[in-house]
Amino acid sequence: MTSEVGNILGFASILFIFVIEMMMLGILILFLADVLQTKDAIRRNFPVVGHLRPIFQELGVFFRQYFFAMDREELPFNRAQREWVYRASKDSDSTIAFGSTKDLRPLNTAFFVNCPFPTLEDEAVQTTPVTLGENCRHPFTTDRIVNISAISYGALSKVAVQALSHGAAKAGCWLNTGEGGVSPFHLEGKCDIVFQIGTAHYGARNSDGTLSEEKLAELARIPQIRMFEIKLSQGAKPGKGGILPADKVTREIAETRGIPEGSASISPNRNPQINSPSELLDYIARVRAVTGKPLGFKSVIGAYGWLETLFREIHRRGIESAPDFITVDSSDGGTGAAPMSLIDHVGLPIGESLPMVVDLLVKYDLRKRVKVIASGKLINPAEVAWALCIGADFVNSARGFMFSLGCIQALKCNKNTCPTGITTHNARLQRGLDPARKSVCVANYASGIEHEVKVIAHSCGVQNPRQLKRFHARIVTAKGISMPLSEVYPEPKAGEAISAIDGAVLKGA
Repeated sequence: MTSEVGNILGFASILFIFVIEMMMLGILILFLADVLQTKDAIRRNFPVVGHLRPIFQELGVFFRQYFFAMDREELPFNRAQREWVYRASKDSDSTIAFGSTKDLRPLNTAFFVNCPFPTLEDEAVQTTPVTLGENCRHPFTTDRIVNISAISYGALSKVAVQALSHGAAKAGCWLNTGEGGVSPFHLEGKCDIVFQIGTAHYGARNSDGTLSEEKLAELARIPQIRMFEIKLSQGAKPGKGGILPADKVTREIAETRGIPEGSASISPNRNPQINSPSELLDYIARVRAVTGKPLGFKSVIGAYGWLETLFREIHRRGIESAPDFITVDSSDGGTGAAPMSLIDHVGLPIGESLPMVVDLLVKYDLRKRVKVIASGKLINPAEVAWALCIGADFVNSARGFMFSLGCIQALKCNKNTCPTGITTHNARLQRGLDPARKSVCVANYASGIEHEVKVIAHSCGVQNPRQLKRFHARIVTAKGISMPLSEVYPEPKAGEAISAIDGAVLKGA
């Protein structure tokens, strides 16, 4: 027995020495490889240990979020913003204790003016319904304020789209398909759908990529599709088309979009059929004639002179030629993949573009005709209430609803490795997302954010959120004191710009 134990120990010792020698040999080989290579200066100057740098860089993204960043520090969304969505989606207690962690002193910070005699619960009224496309054959009326913004199937996984579809149906809000077309998973929950017509016409295209009126007519016959939206540009990448890597173009996605399976899906950076305000109105008239349903366009605002040209042309043609809505997207909107140069530096943020668009519509006496949808980083109640004060009729959110699905801001949307199963087509990773359970979270978030917007509205003394006006909020100025939004953005007189239309015949104005 003793000899057997001795033999085992002897073998273990030899094995241990062998492993150590192999490790030392491996380190020696790695050392030589690092010293001799010329691609990486760090590895050449600090062989072996230089390999730790990319590892720490990768891990740093996660450690910052959980251990080092303060509640209000992170971008694009900080911990406080995300945590509110998580609590709302779980229908948990959304109260906090002791005091706010939000600094109200920085420039452009917005806050609301509470009324000394706030609205009692029994004095509150239901949110005012809004009708889009009053003159269409099939107008759409809804009382929801917050809806699911454009996120394509492809950028999102099948299970994520299923959860959003069922959740939107439970909450009564709409779901925008994004430019990737409408899939069976969008329709599965029987929610209201906004079909987005992207620059590549996915889901409504001919074989050459042009718009197919036949397919548009088929889409219009689907009762769930309540509206159509023309995508001119998207928040995080104005001037750049959609980017879906080849490894994310599965058979189902290819069929939905009408493109080859396994090929990268790269949309044109502009709709080839729209190159002027006049052509935009021609396109709107064409789609509206085929579908008979409300139709608008989505755009990030940068240059804005084209809007005035567009509004003048509407009056020249007749007010019925106007779009039924305009979706104003922010330069800090979301994306699955985009160049950093566009994400960081192109387009106006919603704080500047939304009041600009609302005021131009008022000046051209189009505000009642054209509804306004605000989009871009508006994921918490205060941000939604601010947009309503400015003049928005609706707010769209994509990343807010992604957080309700369980997004942890891993910043892997452009990969096929999303750890929560939301933006990946890896079946193993999708397994973690249960559409049935997450659809409840989606509905909870939609209801929770609208509830707290009502809380803000009642504090301001109005009976429902759509009654919020610019004088109900203030914004911190460069002097360090706040001013009412109504003074920072004075509301123009309705129709004051129409007199500048030289020789125009104002049909229906």
